[in-house]
Amino acid sequence: MAAVLHVCTTCRAGQPVPEGQDCPGTTLHKVLAAEALPQGVTLRAVECLSACDHGCTVALTRPGGWSYVYGRMTTADAPEILRGAALYAANADGLVPWRDRPVIFRKQSLARIPPIMPPMEI
Repeated sequence: MAAVLHVCTTCRAGQPVPEGQDCPGTTLHKVLAAEALPQGVTLRAVECLSACDHGCTVALTRPGGWSYVYGRMTTADAPEILRGAALYAANADGLVPWRDRPVIFRKQSLARIPPIMPPMEI
């Protein structure tokens, strides 16, 4: 199953956005969309990841795997975001060894969310 790289397209990175210009999150999404995505990675724009104080924000998810939210991303980080997404997609549970993760993923992680499990029967 494919991993999904979500990019918050409403993130303004704490900056005012002049009318008629894209916010930094939208610009980051456009930069990532212009690149060749790693095998097993789907790119998805989302309107809000509720990490406004930490924008630009991206998240990695996959069915049955751990999910991650990363903040303070810039367009300059696009190559490392894609490298990290490729490593994430290559692991069935989404757990990439800490030392193998891009530095931006090690230093700018906002949340690690456990896999969603089916409800337990009573």
